[in-house]
Amino acid sequence: DSERKLMTTIHFSNESGKYIIITKGAPDVLLKKCSHYEHKEQLMVLDNINKNKLNKINESMANRALRIIAVAYKETLDKPISANKDLEDNLCFLGFIGMIDPPREEVKEAIQICKMAGIKPIMITGDHALTATAIAKKIGLITQNDKIITGTELDKFSADDLVKHVNEYRVFARVTPEHKARIVRAFQDNEEVVAMTGDGVNDAPALKIADIGCSMGITGTDVAKEASDMVLTDDNFATIVEAVRQGRGIYSNVKKCIHFLLSSNIGEIICIFLSLVMGFVSPLLAMHLLWVNLVTDSLPAIAV
Repeated sequence: DSERKLMTTIHFSNESGKYIIITKGAPDVLLKKCSHYEHKEQLMVLDNINKNKLNKINESMANRALRIIAVAYKETLDKPISANKDLEDNLCFLGFIGMIDPPREEVKEAIQICKMAGIKPIMITGDHALTATAIAKKIGLITQNDKIITGTELDKFSADDLVKHVNEYRVFARVTPEHKARIVRAFQDNEEVVAMTGDGVNDAPALKIADIGCSMGITGTDVAKEASDMVLTDDNFATIVEAVRQGRGIYSNVKKCIHFLLSSNIGEIICIFLSLVMGFVSPLLAMHLLWVNLVTDSLPAIAV
């Protein structure tokens, strides 16, 4: 669950005749629910000293851009009838699982192109702040001076405060779907044009609110695709950058074409208007105007 950041399953062991409750989730959340840890097949009390050691291990793994899941368990003779608070209390900590989803090689170059083009790339993730920071530094998204904020810190901001300070941050970590929607609205309230990417159900609200919602065509859910304005068929961030480059090229060419045609037509209008005001015969006949507009102007306008 994106809010609880935990998942629990219950299994019956034929060997011991007991029910085994296995919980996985975010390390910072799960460690608070652990009272013991397993060492050489013996249960040891998990005191604050050992929790601090585990937190340091968690931080060292996160600094290597690993996404970390903690795993814990406990045994009970009675079958749990329903999910309750006691189900995930007094757990025995087992260990950490580190996974890495390396960014594509072209992402780093795409981020730099965005910055040069005046586009501010922002990372919004549910990952741990240290993991998000390590990934952001790896792809060149942030520098030492850029600020990072978590969802817990974001909750302390009122709507007006978030609008004032949202541009100070480049990475938003440990966020919920509600946080994503708040962040998008805050940027829009700062008169920014916001493009949002996402692939999951929890991204759908932010994709819908954003000016341009971009969902993933391969890994994206149907809900995300329906909520978005465009779908990336290759799930590649660099494709967005290329689309922006081509779009800006088309927009620039249209502007040049309009400027060219307006300058030519205004010249014709002024010429005929002054001739009529001064009592002269019009220097341009209908055939001349058709020749200029259809032949003389058309080819240069297409070239522009």
